[in-house]
Amino acid sequence: MFFFLIISGFLSGFIDAVVGGGGLISTPALLSVGLPPQIALGTNKLASSMGSLTSTIAFILSGKINIRLVARLLPLSFAGSFIGVLIVHILSANLLKPLILILLTLTTIYTLLKKDWGKVSTYRGLTKKSACFFIPLVFFIGFYDGFLGAGTGSFLLFSFLMIGFDFIHAAGNAKVLNFGSNIAALITFACLGSVNYHYGLVMAAALIVGSWLGAKVAIKKRNSLRKGAVRGCHRGTDRKEYFGLFRPALKPTAPRAKRLFFFPQKQPVCPMFNIT
Repeated sequence: MFFFLIISGFLSGFIDAVVGGGGLISTPALLSVGLPPQIALGTNKLASSMGSLTSTIAFILSGKINIRLVARLLPLSFAGSFIGVLIVHILSANLLKPLILILLTLTTIYTLLKKDWGKVSTYRGLTKKSACFFIPLVFFIGFYDGFLGAGTGSFLLFSFLMIGFDFIHAAGNAKVLNFGSNIAALITFACLGSVNYHYGLVMAAALIVGSWLGAKVAIKKRNSLRKGAVRGCHRGTDRKEYFGLFRPALKPTAPRAKRLFFFPQKQPVCPMFNIT
């Protein structure tokens, strides 16, 4: 049991740091050991928060994060995640399991359709047009992270790719927001009594190791590894979900970051997000 959680945690942390979407491994793993959906999601947040913190530190030390932008977006991600957890707590377990399957499938399809992003950074700041969809999108992805969480890192990564970041900086920015939404969800789940600390701490230890190694590999190998890994991760996890999600579960035993951003010279319309 614990060996299974350790292996799942390590793989989840590694893949989450490289391409995002580590919850596509850790969430099904926790469901398969017999945890109810709400407890599995809360326990996953305990483990994933430790992993996302580890990889965030690695990206910050490498200078691959736009500090100003993510600092302004972080409250949106945090608030969205908090609301998402409250919605999850209201829904029944019978509704959550098929909903998890549907969302994981949609995540896979979306990932497979987006193969060629992020080769070159074209980001020069948010325009009014890009801000109209990007800022609400960050909030709704935060909401999704609190509601389910699996694939959130990939969605955040794609969001930064859409506004012009290259893969490596998109990954670094995404990891900071993912950490914020993870912490918000963890605090809320813990207040609601929906965290299994016994399983969560075991998986968290493995996630920390996997996240640190994954972040190092992502920074070094960049695009080629990331694109292959994201498709392989989602395909493999969906097969596991299709054949295992509704199967009877096992009985539970109970150097300083560089400021890598560039903005147009004209006066911003919205100073908070530097919208021009």
